[in-house]
Amino acid sequence: MTRLDLFIGRMVSQRACIDRAIALTQGMTEPVFELGLGNGRTFDHIRANVHDRPLYVFERTVASHPSSTPSDEQLVLGDIFETLPALLERTGKKASFIHADLGGHNPAKNDEFARTISPLIEGALAPGGIMVASDAMYFDGLTELPLPEGAFVDRAFIYQKPA
Repeated sequence: MTRLDLFIGRMVSQRACIDRAIALTQGMTEPVFELGLGNGRTFDHIRANVHDRPLYVFERTVASHPSSTPSDEQLVLGDIFETLPALLERTGKKASFIHADLGGHNPAKNDEFARTISPLIEGALAPGGIMVASDAMYFDGLTELPLPEGAFVDRAFIYQKPA
């Protein structure tokens, strides 16, 4: 596969998994967390499709397209290992849905980061909540779900915390 094919597969898979997560968490009242803003494409998609829950975006520095930049109330700036626990403590609410596209172009580095952040993400997810990731994660208490129709194997992953 070309790099273009891989990129398209990742984008199609992200959208399919995000849409599935939104459907599976409909009726939940806990917030949605977007871990990593990047250009803001997935944030924009989630914002357009989730209207009944708060949406928080965690990022070190904002570099998104102006039309895909979160409001100051939605944006949580800083190191995720500090800002995520701080928000959980401040609000007392875990997430109904977490989306993370935190990896780069180095698979070994992505895997190491996934191993490090998985426990933090698992603890931030509400019972019955869904986690969508661009990389395989390492959870003790979450179940990997089958990919929705249209998603490509190894381009996105979807997990659920037992209710």
